[in-house]
Amino acid sequence: MNIYDEIYANGIVPVIALDDASKAAGLAHALVKGGIYAAEVTFRTDAAKEVMQEMKKAEPELCVGAGTVLTKANADAAKEAGAKFLVSPGLNPEIVRYAQEIGVPMIPGTNNPSNIETALSLGLTYVKFFPAEQSGGIKMIKAMAAPYGKVKFMPTGGISLNNMMDYLSFDKIYAAGGSFMVTKKLLDEENWDEITKLSKQAVDKMLDYRIVHVGINAANADEARSIAGLFSQSFGFANKEGDASIFSSDSIEIMKANGRGTNGHIAIGTKSVPRAMYRMEKAGVKFDESSSSRAADGHINFIYLKGEMGGFAVHLKEV
Repeated sequence: MNIYDEIYANGIVPVIALDDASKAAGLAHALVKGGIYAAEVTFRTDAAKEVMQEMKKAEPELCVGAGTVLTKANADAAKEAGAKFLVSPGLNPEIVRYAQEIGVPMIPGTNNPSNIETALSLGLTYVKFFPAEQSGGIKMIKAMAAPYGKVKFMPTGGISLNNMMDYLSFDKIYAAGGSFMVTKKLLDEENWDEITKLSKQAVDKMLDYRIVHVGINAANADEARSIAGLFSQSFGFANKEGDASIFSSDSIEIMKANGRGTNGHIAIGTKSVPRAMYRMEKAGVKFDESSSSRAADGHINFIYLKGEMGGFAVHLKEV
Protein backbone atom coordinates (compact mmCIF):
# COMPACT_ATOMS: atom_id res chain seq x y z
CA MET A 1 0.00 0.00 0.00
CA ASN A 2 1.55 3.31 -1.07
CA ILE A 3 1.23 6.40 1.08
CA TYR A 4 -1.69 7.85 -0.90
CA ASP A 5 -3.62 4.58 -0.62
CA GLU A 6 -2.91 4.56 3.12
CA ILE A 7 -4.17 8.12 3.50
CA TYR A 8 -7.26 7.19 1.46
CA ALA A 9 -7.88 4.13 3.63
CA ASN A 10 -7.72 6.33 6.71
CA GLY A 11 -10.06 8.91 5.18
CA ILE A 12 -9.66 11.30 8.12
CA VAL A 13 -6.36 13.01 8.90
CA PRO A 14 -6.28 15.04 12.14
CA VAL A 15 -4.24 18.24 11.85
CA ILE A 16 -2.24 18.61 15.06
CA ALA A 17 -0.44 21.57 16.61
CA LEU A 18 1.13 20.29 19.82
CA ASP A 19 3.75 22.30 21.71
CA ASP A 20 4.52 19.69 24.37
CA ALA A 21 6.06 16.41 23.19
CA SER A 22 5.32 14.78 26.55
CA LYS A 23 1.66 14.65 25.46
CA ALA A 24 2.40 12.94 22.14
CA ALA A 25 2.08 9.36 23.36
CA GLY A 26 -1.27 9.99 25.03
CA LEU A 27 -2.54 11.63 21.86
CA ALA A 28 -1.33 8.78 19.66
CA HIS A 29 -3.07 6.19 21.86
CA ALA A 30 -6.29 8.23 21.89
CA LEU A 31 -6.41 8.51 18.08
CA VAL A 32 -5.75 4.82 17.46
CA LYS A 33 -8.28 3.83 20.11
CA GLY A 34 -10.81 5.95 18.21
CA GLY A 35 -10.03 4.23 14.90
CA ILE A 36 -7.80 6.91 13.37
CA TYR A 37 -4.42 5.72 12.11
CA ALA A 38 -3.08 8.86 10.41
CA ALA A 39 -2.05 12.29 11.64
CA GLU A 40 -0.52 15.48 10.28
CA VAL A 41 1.75 17.12 12.86
CA THR A 42 2.29 20.74 11.88
CA PHE A 43 5.46 22.81 12.19
CA ARG A 44 3.45 25.51 13.92
CA THR A 45 5.33 24.67 17.09
CA ASP A 46 9.00 24.03 17.84
CA ALA A 47 8.09 20.63 19.28
CA ALA A 48 6.81 19.22 15.97
CA LYS A 49 9.78 16.95 15.22
CA GLU A 50 9.82 15.43 18.69
CA VAL A 51 6.02 15.06 18.68
CA MET A 52 6.22 13.03 15.46
CA GLN A 53 8.92 10.82 16.92
CA GLU A 54 7.04 10.21 20.15
CA MET A 55 3.75 9.48 18.39
CA LYS A 56 5.44 6.89 16.17
CA LYS A 57 7.17 5.37 19.17
CA ALA A 58 3.88 5.08 21.05
CA GLU A 59 1.86 3.74 18.11
CA PRO A 60 4.15 2.30 15.40
CA GLU A 61 1.24 1.61 13.04
CA LEU A 62 0.27 5.30 13.04
CA CYS A 63 0.86 6.96 9.66
CA VAL A 64 2.46 10.23 10.78
CA GLY A 65 3.07 13.08 8.35
CA ALA A 66 4.37 16.61 8.74
CA GLY A 67 2.28 19.70 8.05
CA THR A 68 3.08 23.38 7.48
CA VAL A 69 6.27 22.35 5.68
CA LEU A 70 7.45 25.75 4.46
CA THR A 71 11.22 25.35 4.26
CA LYS A 72 13.89 22.82 3.34
CA ALA A 73 14.80 22.71 7.02
CA ASN A 74 11.22 21.66 7.84
CA ALA A 75 11.41 18.93 5.22
CA ASP A 76 14.74 17.67 6.59
CA ALA A 77 13.44 17.65 10.16
CA ALA A 78 10.30 15.80 9.09
CA LYS A 79 12.31 13.14 7.28
CA GLU A 80 14.59 12.70 10.29
CA ALA A 81 11.49 12.25 12.45
CA GLY A 82 10.22 9.50 10.16
CA ALA A 83 7.36 11.43 8.55
CA LYS A 84 5.73 9.40 5.79
CA PHE A 85 4.40 12.46 3.94
CA LEU A 86 4.76 16.24 3.88
CA VAL A 87 1.95 18.79 3.63
CA SER A 88 2.11 22.52 2.97
CA PRO A 89 -0.57 25.23 3.04
CA GLY A 90 0.48 26.52 -0.39
CA LEU A 91 2.42 25.35 -3.40
CA ASN A 92 6.09 26.30 -3.48
CA PRO A 93 7.75 24.52 -6.43
CA GLU A 94 11.17 24.79 -4.78
CA ILE A 95 10.01 22.95 -1.66
CA VAL A 96 8.13 20.36 -3.71
CA ARG A 97 11.24 19.61 -5.77
CA TYR A 98 13.33 19.38 -2.61
CA ALA A 99 10.85 16.91 -1.06
CA GLN A 100 11.11 14.84 -4.23
CA GLU A 101 14.91 14.95 -4.01
CA ILE A 102 14.95 13.64 -0.43
CA GLY A 103 12.31 11.02 -1.22
CA VAL A 104 9.36 12.08 0.92
CA PRO A 105 5.94 12.44 -0.80
CA MET A 106 4.68 16.02 -0.80
CA ILE A 107 1.04 17.14 -0.71
CA PRO A 108 1.01 20.88 -1.44
CA GLY A 109 -1.87 23.25 -0.81
CA THR A 110 -3.96 24.41 -3.76
CA ASN A 111 -7.22 26.30 -4.19
CA ASN A 112 -7.34 27.39 -7.85
CA PRO A 113 -6.70 26.04 -11.36
CA SER A 114 -3.30 27.71 -11.64
CA ASN A 115 -2.15 25.86 -8.52
CA ILE A 116 -3.42 22.61 -10.00
CA GLU A 117 -1.53 23.12 -13.24
CA THR A 118 1.65 23.90 -11.33
CA ALA A 119 1.18 20.71 -9.30
CA LEU A 120 0.66 18.69 -12.48
CA SER A 121 3.81 20.19 -14.00
CA LEU A 122 5.69 18.86 -10.95
CA GLY A 123 4.27 15.38 -11.47
CA LEU A 124 1.73 15.59 -8.64
CA THR A 125 -1.86 14.39 -8.79
CA TYR A 126 -2.56 14.32 -5.03
CA VAL A 127 -2.99 17.77 -3.52
CA LYS A 128 -4.38 19.53 -0.48
CA PHE A 129 -7.29 21.95 -0.92
CA PHE A 130 -6.80 24.78 1.55
CA PRO A 131 -8.47 26.64 3.13
CA ALA A 132 -11.35 24.45 2.07
CA GLU A 133 -14.49 26.18 3.33
CA GLN A 134 -13.15 29.67 2.71
CA SER A 135 -12.15 28.73 -0.85
CA GLY A 136 -15.57 27.55 -1.96
CA GLY A 137 -15.76 24.14 -0.33
CA ILE A 138 -16.99 21.06 -2.12
CA LYS A 139 -18.58 23.10 -4.92
CA MET A 140 -15.20 24.59 -5.83
CA ILE A 141 -13.51 21.19 -5.71
CA LYS A 142 -16.14 19.68 -8.01
CA ALA A 143 -15.75 22.58 -10.42
CA MET A 144 -11.97 22.09 -10.55
CA ALA A 145 -12.19 18.30 -10.70
CA ALA A 146 -14.11 18.45 -13.98
CA PRO A 147 -11.19 19.63 -16.18
CA TYR A 148 -8.52 17.99 -14.00
CA GLY A 149 -9.89 14.46 -13.81
CA LYS A 150 -6.70 12.80 -12.56
CA VAL A 151 -6.31 15.09 -9.55
CA LYS A 152 -7.34 13.93 -6.05
CA PHE A 153 -7.95 16.40 -3.23
CA MET A 154 -7.50 16.44 0.55
CA PRO A 155 -9.60 19.37 1.82
CA THR A 156 -8.46 21.00 5.05
CA GLY A 157 -9.76 24.13 6.77
CA GLY A 158 -13.25 24.42 8.21
CA ILE A 159 -13.86 20.65 8.12
CA SER A 160 -16.10 19.45 10.94
CA LEU A 161 -18.11 16.40 11.90
CA ASN A 162 -21.15 18.12 10.36
CA ASN A 163 -19.71 18.76 6.88
CA MET A 164 -17.07 16.02 6.63
CA MET A 165 -19.23 13.70 4.54
CA ASP A 166 -20.09 16.48 2.09
CA TYR A 167 -16.46 16.13 1.06
CA LEU A 168 -15.75 12.43 1.56
CA SER A 169 -18.80 11.42 -0.49
CA PHE A 170 -17.12 12.84 -3.62
CA ASP A 171 -14.86 10.30 -5.34
CA LYS A 172 -12.14 12.84 -6.16
CA ILE A 173 -11.46 13.37 -2.45
CA TYR A 174 -9.09 10.83 -0.93
CA ALA A 175 -9.17 12.17 2.64
CA ALA A 176 -10.28 15.11 4.74
CA GLY A 177 -8.02 16.94 7.16
CA GLY A 178 -9.40 18.54 10.30
CA SER A 179 -8.65 19.60 13.83
CA PHE A 180 -12.12 19.22 15.36
CA MET A 181 -11.11 16.09 17.28
CA VAL A 182 -7.74 17.52 18.42
CA THR A 183 -8.56 21.07 19.46
CA LYS A 184 -6.09 23.12 21.46
CA LYS A 185 -8.38 22.96 24.48
CA LEU A 186 -8.53 19.17 24.42
CA LEU A 187 -4.76 18.91 23.97
CA ASP A 188 -4.05 21.40 26.77
CA GLU A 189 -6.35 19.47 29.10
CA GLU A 190 -4.97 16.10 27.95
CA ASN A 191 -8.56 15.02 27.49
CA TRP A 192 -7.71 11.77 25.71
CA ASP A 193 -11.12 10.21 26.33
CA GLU A 194 -12.86 13.06 24.49
CA ILE A 195 -10.39 12.88 21.61
CA THR A 196 -11.08 9.15 21.33
CA LYS A 197 -14.83 9.79 21.47
CA LEU A 198 -14.71 12.45 18.74
CA SER A 199 -12.41 10.30 16.61
CA LYS A 200 -14.78 7.35 16.89
CA GLN A 201 -17.75 9.55 16.00
CA ALA A 202 -15.95 10.73 12.88
CA VAL A 203 -14.99 7.18 11.86
CA ASP A 204 -18.51 5.88 12.51
CA LYS A 205 -19.98 8.66 10.38
CA MET A 206 -17.51 8.02 7.58
CA LEU A 207 -18.14 4.26 7.47
CA ASP A 208 -21.88 4.47 8.24
CA TYR A 209 -22.44 0.74 8.82
CA ARG A 210 -25.98 -0.56 8.41
CA ILE A 211 -27.68 -3.90 7.72
CA VAL A 212 -28.64 -3.91 4.04
CA HIS A 213 -30.35 -7.29 3.88
CA VAL A 214 -30.42 -10.79 5.35
CA GLY A 215 -30.07 -13.79 3.06
CA ILE A 216 -31.84 -17.08 3.83
CA ASN A 217 -30.67 -20.34 2.26
CA ALA A 218 -33.37 -22.48 0.68
CA ALA A 219 -32.81 -25.96 -0.76
CA ASN A 220 -34.25 -25.09 -4.17
CA ALA A 221 -36.31 -22.56 -6.12
CA ASP A 222 -39.66 -24.01 -4.98
CA GLU A 223 -38.71 -23.75 -1.31
CA ALA A 224 -37.47 -20.20 -1.90
CA ARG A 225 -40.82 -19.24 -3.45
CA SER A 226 -42.65 -20.84 -0.51
CA ILE A 227 -40.59 -18.86 2.03
CA ALA A 228 -41.07 -15.64 0.06
CA GLY A 229 -44.80 -16.34 -0.01
CA LEU A 230 -44.90 -16.57 3.77
CA PHE A 231 -43.29 -13.14 4.11
CA SER A 232 -45.72 -11.72 1.59
CA GLN A 233 -48.74 -13.33 3.25
CA SER A 234 -47.70 -12.28 6.76
CA PHE A 235 -46.39 -8.76 6.15
CA GLY A 236 -47.58 -7.77 2.70
CA PHE A 237 -44.00 -7.62 1.40
CA ALA A 238 -43.66 -7.41 -2.38
CA ASN A 239 -41.55 -10.19 -3.87
CA LYS A 240 -39.10 -9.77 -6.74
CA GLU A 241 -37.69 -12.91 -8.28
CA GLY A 242 -34.26 -13.07 -9.89
CA ASP A 243 -32.15 -15.85 -11.35
CA ALA A 244 -30.45 -16.85 -8.09
CA SER A 245 -32.76 -15.50 -5.40
CA ILE A 246 -36.03 -13.85 -4.48
CA PHE A 247 -36.14 -10.57 -2.60
CA SER A 248 -39.07 -10.18 -0.21
CA SER A 249 -39.08 -6.41 0.27
CA ASP A 250 -35.58 -4.93 -0.05
CA SER A 251 -34.33 -6.47 3.18
CA ILE A 252 -34.81 -10.24 2.88
CA GLU A 253 -33.14 -12.31 0.17
CA ILE A 254 -34.15 -15.96 -0.17
CA MET A 255 -31.54 -17.96 -2.06
CA LYS A 256 -32.77 -20.60 -4.54
CA ALA A 257 -29.96 -22.91 -3.47
CA ASN A 258 -27.75 -23.20 -0.42
CA GLY A 259 -25.28 -20.39 -0.74
CA ARG A 260 -22.63 -19.07 1.62
CA GLY A 261 -23.19 -19.59 5.31
CA THR A 262 -24.85 -22.48 7.07
CA ASN A 263 -28.12 -20.57 7.36
CA GLY A 264 -27.50 -17.79 4.86
CA HIS A 265 -25.74 -14.47 4.77
CA ILE A 266 -25.95 -10.93 6.15
CA ALA A 267 -25.08 -7.93 3.99
CA ILE A 268 -23.53 -5.00 5.87
CA GLY A 269 -23.52 -1.72 4.01
CA THR A 270 -20.85 0.94 4.33
CA LYS A 271 -19.91 4.17 2.59
CA SER A 272 -16.44 2.78 1.81
CA VAL A 273 -15.45 -0.87 1.71
CA PRO A 274 -11.68 -0.15 1.53
CA ARG A 275 -11.83 2.12 4.58
CA ALA A 276 -13.89 -0.46 6.46
CA MET A 277 -11.50 -3.28 5.49
CA TYR A 278 -8.48 -1.22 6.57
CA ARG A 279 -9.81 -0.88 10.11
CA MET A 280 -11.29 -4.36 10.35
CA GLU A 281 -8.00 -5.95 9.29
CA LYS A 282 -6.24 -4.05 12.07
CA ALA A 283 -8.74 -5.67 14.43
CA GLY A 284 -7.81 -9.12 13.11
CA VAL A 285 -10.72 -9.67 10.71
CA LYS A 286 -9.82 -11.67 7.58
CA PHE A 287 -11.45 -11.47 4.17
CA ASP A 288 -12.09 -13.87 1.31
CA GLU A 289 -10.36 -12.01 -1.51
CA SER A 290 -11.81 -14.41 -4.10
CA SER A 291 -15.30 -13.13 -3.28
CA SER A 292 -14.53 -9.47 -3.96
CA SER A 293 -15.84 -7.28 -6.75
CA ARG A 294 -14.57 -3.89 -7.82
CA ALA A 295 -16.02 -0.56 -8.90
CA ALA A 296 -15.19 1.05 -12.23
CA ASP A 297 -12.21 2.87 -10.69
CA GLY A 298 -10.77 -0.37 -9.37
CA HIS A 299 -11.50 -0.14 -5.64
CA ILE A 300 -13.16 -3.06 -3.83
CA ASN A 301 -16.87 -2.44 -3.31
CA PHE A 302 -18.00 -5.93 -2.21
CA ILE A 303 -16.30 -8.69 -0.21
CA TYR A 304 -17.09 -11.54 2.17
CA LEU A 305 -15.46 -11.95 5.55
CA LYS A 306 -13.89 -15.34 6.21
CA GLY A 307 -15.85 -17.62 8.51
CA GLU A 308 -19.37 -17.24 9.86
CA MET A 309 -21.20 -15.32 12.55
CA GLY A 310 -23.94 -17.34 14.20
CA GLY A 311 -24.24 -19.58 11.16
CA PHE A 312 -24.33 -16.68 8.71
CA ALA A 313 -21.69 -15.59 6.21
CA VAL A 314 -21.20 -11.83 6.27
CA HIS A 315 -20.25 -9.52 3.44
CA LEU A 316 -19.53 -5.83 3.08
CA LYS A 317 -21.32 -3.91 0.37
CA GLU A 318 -20.73 -0.31 -0.65
CA VAL A 319 -23.92 1.75 -0.48
